[in-house]
Amino acid sequence: MGSAKKTESQSRKARIEEMRRAEQTRERRNRILTITASVIVVAGLVAGGAFLINSQSDDKDSASGDSKSTSGKFVTGKDGVKTWSTKLTQNHVTKDVKYPMEPPVGGDHNQVWMNCNGDVYTKSIKNVNAVHSLEHGAVWVTYNSKASDADVKSLSEKVKKTPYTLMSPVEDQKDPIMLSAWGHQRTVTSASDPAAAKFFETYVQGKQTPEPGAACTNGLSQ
Repeated sequence: MGSAKKTESQSRKARIEEMRRAEQTRERRNRILTITASVIVVAGLVAGGAFLINSQSDDKDSASGDSKSTSGKFVTGKDGVKTWSTKLTQNHVTKDVKYPMEPPVGGDHNQVWMNCNGDVYTKSIKNVNAVHSLEHGAVWVTYNSKASDADVKSLSEKVKKTPYTLMSPVEDQKDPIMLSAWGHQRTVTSASDPAAAKFFETYVQGKQTPEPGAACTNGLSQ
């Protein structure tokens, strides 16, 4: 049994490492594309034509601050994990979004993600950026002032060692320590709660991820 778990853990680590390498390759390619696009823009301006170029033409960018993902509710499973009952929207918006849950587990979000390569933020971050990180397969660890200093320290150490995770304070959340992934959320009693390790194992780049392997670096950082 122990051997099987060890093999599964090694396989998972190898998969995440492979995704990180793919991310680095994609970042290099994006830099080349950005340079090429810049040259094209300059050439166009010299020729006398002013054009508006949207570098992310596949995004459904909107100025609306209202998420259409508000219909639905959490359904709690036997394992204590709450799952959102309806499909969450993935539109890019330019304003804040009113989410039906705190912390949010999905829905419309900003086009820029929060860095989530084991990033620990000591100040609150914007939901619209954190949700984009969840879309990339990150697990978001949040806590409020009721969480013990020891638990916050222990969780931050765990996050720093785990790619595709991030951590920040959320004072308005219901419970002292909460874990969120795209479409999923649960409360844990402490950093040592076995449910915390299980949530990481299941949802870091888990099956729920809308965009597996997408970047968790080169985004927004405090």
